[in-house]
Amino acid sequence: MKIGNITVRVTIVHLGVFLFFTAIFLFSIFTSGDFRMLLWGIPTLILILTIPMAMNYMSQSHYRSLRPMYEAEAKPIRANQISEAMMGKVVRYEGLIEHVHFKFLNRPQYVIADRTGEASVKMFTSPEEDVGKGDVVEVLGSIMRRYIITGDPVINCVSIRKKVKETQAEPEKKEKKKR
Repeated sequence: MKIGNITVRVTIVHLGVFLFFTAIFLFSIFTSGDFRMLLWGIPTLILILTIPMAMNYMSQSHYRSLRPMYEAEAKPIRANQISEAMMGKVVRYEGLIEHVHFKFLNRPQYVIADRTGEASVKMFTSPEEDVGKGDVVEVLGSIMRRYIITGDPVINCVSIRKKVKETQAEPEKKEKKKR
């Protein structure tokens, strides 16, 4: 579903919870014959479905509003530069996606590699652009600990986008436009 220019996604878990409670609700009505339950049951089911959608929309719009600040402040880094000393620093990281985890929960975690190694990238909402294994991407984010207080340093992703690869013909076109 699209609200404005933000694509809102419902996870399979949220959909399963909605269907489970809908089944229990319908079973209760038909076995008891008390149709007054519809007065509170239908609004409750609507809320079970819309609250996760609203939360997804709010987190995506907040991340979208942070992107210009991160683009202005981000320093390019390599995987081997990520360390404890960089905690809280805003970074730009480019690499190839090797693994994607938890995409079905709208909380994707990526393992992205460059020539110096690999870095773990966590995102706490669904990305604007659908990226997957094998894509070359640019990540904007900040360095944080994996488990808030403990763990190794990872990138808390605010924006992840596919990196456009230039073909040999494109630089020639750019030079012709300059002339």
